[in-house]
Amino acid sequence: MKMKMGIIGFGGMGAYHFQNIRDRLDCVEVKGIYDLLPERCDLAAQNGLVVYPSQEALLADEEIELVLVATPNNFHKPISIAALEAGKNVISEKPVMMNCDELREVLAVASRAGKVFTVHQNRRWDKDYVIVKNIYDTKRLGQPYFVESRVQGSKRVLSGWRGRKENGGGMLLDWGIHLLDQLMWMDKTPVTEVKAELFEIYSDGVDDNCKLYVKFEDGLWAMIEVSTNCFIIQPRWHMSCTDGTAVVSDWACNGKMVELADDKDLGWTSEIVYTEAGPTRTMAPRPRETTRELPLPEVQTDWCDFYRNVVASIRGEASLIVTPEEEIRLMQVVDLLFRSAEEKRSIRCRI
Repeated sequence: MKMKMGIIGFGGMGAYHFQNIRDRLDCVEVKGIYDLLPERCDLAAQNGLVVYPSQEALLADEEIELVLVATPNNFHKPISIAALEAGKNVISEKPVMMNCDELREVLAVASRAGKVFTVHQNRRWDKDYVIVKNIYDTKRLGQPYFVESRVQGSKRVLSGWRGRKENGGGMLLDWGIHLLDQLMWMDKTPVTEVKAELFEIYSDGVDDNCKLYVKFEDGLWAMIEVSTNCFIIQPRWHMSCTDGTAVVSDWACNGKMVELADDKDLGWTSEIVYTEAGPTRTMAPRPRETTRELPLPEVQTDWCDFYRNVVASIRGEASLIVTPEEEIRLMQVVDLLFRSAEEKRSIRCRI
């Protein structure tokens, strides 16, 4: 039997959830929505959904077991608390809250209510990410030690509330938190150092571009870049490992791996090689026969697995994939990144 869900906030993401669930899932049914904007309510009605006159009316519907909170970020806390206290299980859009203290408050309410609370970290199922995680997990190219994760565009537009500080706008809380969650789910060792550079190139009060640096206890350094003012796009992923390099060029997952072949150590030579960069020994081209080019790993992913897991968890049939403990750890790092940018320094930690 399908679990009935209500959506609070039927904007772009709320409507996406509804369409994805309607078209692809057999375990969840969206019964209705609540939204402040008449045009969004009209769209919901046109799609056969119940349009509740108030948030309280939606939460009073006993058929609804699960509530999705898809509002601007600063409303996640009060709506989540209201839904949990009304006896509903809750999925919050990311970022889960404005900071870690807010998240702890909500989780305390969820614990008292005995309800499931989780976060829509759907990008753990992105194919490009799952490929990189596979390379990390299998150590196919040796030990990874530096990974670059980028999402870049050039529209220079922070849509609606995403451009307002009071709503929790900016790229760190928009795309940055997705990319950080991916890395922290891949490398589960403690984060030991962070640094953030937040740029306000054409906006006021929120970051429209950001560069985030995160070090893990196992030695992995990660660099996250989110750009809305980039006109020459770099690879989505670049991973440096002790015995090779992997590149995922784009969302379509074009790319390759290059690994060492038989010769692990070329040794030092006194011969100087003349290249376009001039005379060099260190950066002389590696002999072609000492490397091997490989295709990226084949992986299968499905964003709908997130919903399936949440339903199974509510029914007591599975453990959550996106856990409260992981979200606390994530928000602790996010809080430190904002502090790093404000104080203009790197911060050592153990999270």
